Amino acid sequence: MRRRSVTAVLAAALLLTAGCSSDGEPSGAEGSASASRPAAGSSPPGRAAEETPPAKGSVKVVRTVATGLKSPWGLAPLPGGGLLVSSRDEAVITHVDEKTGRTTELGEVPGVSPAGEGGLLGIALSPDYASDHLVYAYLTSASDNRIVRMLYDAKKPAGRQLGAPDTVFKGIPKGVIHNGGRIAFGPDGMLYAGTGESGERGLAQDRKSLGGKILRLTPEGEAAPGNPFPDSPVYSYGHRNVQGLAWDSRQRLFASEFGQETWDELNAIAPGGNYGWPEAEGRSGDPAFRDPVAQWHTDEASPSGIAYAEGCVWMAGLRGERLWRVPLQGTRASADPQAFLEGEYGRLRTVAAAGGDKLWLVTSNTDGRGDAKDGDDRILELEVS
Repeated sequence: MRRRSVTAVLAAALLLTAGCSSDGEPSGAEGSASASRPAAGSSPPGRAAEETPPAKGSVKVVRTVATGLKSPWGLAPLPGGGLLVSSRDEAVITHVDEKTGRTTELGEVPGVSPAGEGGLLGIALSPDYASDHLVYAYLTSASDNRIVRMLYDAKKPAGRQLGAPDTVFKGIPKGVIHNGGRIAFGPDGMLYAGTGESGERGLAQDRKSLGGKILRLTPEGEAAPGNPFPDSPVYSYGHRNVQGLAWDSRQRLFASEFGQETWDELNAIAPGGNYGWPEAEGRSGDPAFRDPVAQWHTDEASPSGIAYAEGCVWMAGLRGERLWRVPLQGTRASADPQAFLEGEYGRLRTVAAAGGDKLWLVTSNTDGRGDAKDGDDRILELEVS
C-alpha cells in the first residue's frame, strides 16, 4: 500500500480533529424534513473560551465564476490566483481564471478508470507548492483507489502542462459506490484522505483495511509519525464514505459522511476514533463509538465537501441540493444547522475557503444524477457570515 519509504520526517503533534461524510448517492428512505439538533461533545481541555458565531447567518451569491464544467469534483485554489478543478468522468484537470472565468485544460490524468462514483476525484496542492509545483490527486484506477502527484508546469502549452503521475499511495478498495476521494494537507503538513468502504460494509471496522477510513500520510505516502495505530496510515475508522475534510481556526479536523437510509453526519475527528459504521448510523449513544456533531436525514444532505469560515463549518449537499451552515463552539455545534440556496443551483459537490468571509462553491449536476441546466456545472463565489 506504500510506494516508498521516507528517510526523514519532522514529527507533527497530533491535533484534536473532527470528522467527514462520504459519497452523495441517493438513499432508500426519504426521512423527515428537519435537521436534528447537534449532539453535545467535549471541547479540548485547557482551552480558553472561544468566540461563538451567531446562531443565524447569511449567504450572498456574489457572482458566477465559471460555467460549462463537466462532472467537476475537486477544487484547489492556487496561491497566486486561479483555481484548479478536477473532472471525475473526463479525468482532466482544468485551470479556471477566477477573474475572467476563462477555462484552460491542463491535461488528462492517465490511469483513471471512471465508473459509478469513481474517477478523478479530490485534488490538493503540495505544502511546498511554491517551490515544487506538485499537484496531488485521488483517483480510481482499474484495480484500486490511489493517490498520485504530478508536476504542474504553466509554461508548457495548454493540454500538456501536467507531468506524468507518480503514485505515492495505493491499495485503497474501489467499488461502483463509496470510493471516498477527498484529500487535503493539514496544518501539520501531513496528507489526509477520506476513503469509502466500497460497498463492503465490514471494511469500515477492519483497521487493517484502508476502506471506510480517514488516512494520515506523509507527502511521500508513508504512515505519518504520531498516528494512533503503530505503522498504520489509519487515523480514524468506522466511516461509510468520507468526502469532506476541513480544519477550524484551532486546527481541529471535521469531516462529513454519507449515511445509508437514515442519518448523514458531520463529525469531529479524534485520532483513533471509531465512528460506528456499520454498527451505528448517526447518533447512537454507544460509548464505543463517537457521535456526530450534527446529523441530517439523507434527503436533506448527502454531504460531500466542507469548508470552515466565520466560525462555522459549511457543508455542500448533493441530494439535499443546499448549503448547510453549522456554527461551532469548540467541537460542538452551538446552534441548529441552517440551510441556504435550497434547490437554487441543484446538487452541490465542493465548497472551499476563499479567504475571509468568501467561499468557492462547485455544483454537481453533470454527474449522471443531477438535472443539468444551461451553464452547468458552475463555480460560484459566496459571501458568508
